[in-house]
Amino acid sequence: MILSNITVPLLGIVDTAVIGHLGSAHYLAGIALGSTVISILFWLAGFLRMSTTGLVAQAYGQNNLTQLAALLKRSLLLAAFVALALIAFSPLIKQAISFLSGANSEVLAQAYQYFSIRIFSAPAALCNLVLLGWMLGVHYGRGPFYLLLVTNITNIVLDIYFVVYLDWAVAGAAWASLIADYCALAFALLLVIKLAKRQGVALSVPNWLSISKMTELLSLNRDIFIRSLILQLCFSFMTFYGARLGETTLAANAVLLNFLMLVSFALDGIAYASEAKVGQAKGQQSVNNIRLWVKISVFWGMLFGVLYSVFFAVFGSAIIKLLTNVPEVIEAATNYLPWVIVLPMLAMSCFLFDGVFVGLTRAKNMRNSMILSAAVGFFGVFWVFIEWQNNALWLAMSCFMFMRGVTLIIKYLQLKATNQLLD
Repeated sequence: MILSNITVPLLGIVDTAVIGHLGSAHYLAGIALGSTVISILFWLAGFLRMSTTGLVAQAYGQNNLTQLAALLKRSLLLAAFVALALIAFSPLIKQAISFLSGANSEVLAQAYQYFSIRIFSAPAALCNLVLLGWMLGVHYGRGPFYLLLVTNITNIVLDIYFVVYLDWAVAGAAWASLIADYCALAFALLLVIKLAKRQGVALSVPNWLSISKMTELLSLNRDIFIRSLILQLCFSFMTFYGARLGETTLAANAVLLNFLMLVSFALDGIAYASEAKVGQAKGQQSVNNIRLWVKISVFWGMLFGVLYSVFFAVFGSAIIKLLTNVPEVIEAATNYLPWVIVLPMLAMSCFLFDGVFVGLTRAKNMRNSMILSAAVGFFGVFWVFIEWQNNALWLAMSCFMFMRGVTLIIKYLQLKATNQLLD
């Protein structure tokens, strides 16, 4: 799961590297703005994967094959509905890009071009989230690895071909990602069908479209959606406020956010394993196993957090120069690099305990932690130190990540002390 997750930010890194060598900051700033909006929308739909993984893992622990099939169908139906809604509202979203960012016309033109193409990958991207979550829930760790490998190899090859050889610039990066998403969907469906057959899960289960069960799924997804919405609000604020500080700052932040994405997806690999293992343990009604998997996850998370900080301290400057050759962007990104060096250790616990609470299907606790951390840790800190400008953004992001982890740890310890882990 760690290996498969590390391949995800490679999409953004390759996009940044290819576009970052076109010789102008407005290309990089434009794709940063457009891809951020797409990431916000698709990450908001992350509740599809999280709820699927948690519920499927518990059904897997109970050996409930009928429920495994029903959950897959319900979640895919919900994913298709959300994707069509995103496409329908895309004209309004494009208007919001201009209103919120205040970017210049050159940057906006590139952002619009990227967004207008990528939005049509929504059906594939969102259904892929469900299929990924289902494979994680039944402990098929190789499936997500194969899926993401196919996605990223396809995207990287097409990225280079469309942007470098055909000279399609930002549009080429968008088309590469769109095609990669639909290739991944075909591959994921094949994987899930074969996996279901091997595990004896009959996908033709009757009465799967139960109103009460769909309501239960929507209720769980509602809290995870609110949590994801607030998370994306903080990340998008960095991009849109960065745009107001100038295209160089926006481009520099885009480069550095790739570092954070690399950290988040790698640590989420451990979190995904926690979701599956903790969910299975809850399905088996085993408190001891829940505690065991939490301890193991914390150990590996601390180790990877330290390793990432050391890696960025040693190679950070070289990586920035690989991602862009625009001198002013390199200088700006290097100035803010220390924030990225300390972030892995500060953020480690929030990723891991997200996984624990997904496995426990305690979405309300995740939602409440996110609300408090965003209000105090991000926006509160930012407005206090607003005169620091871009440094204030990175300080706020650091405090936000740290506070998310602390609040979830406190809640977990409360649940453990009061014997509520199985509730």
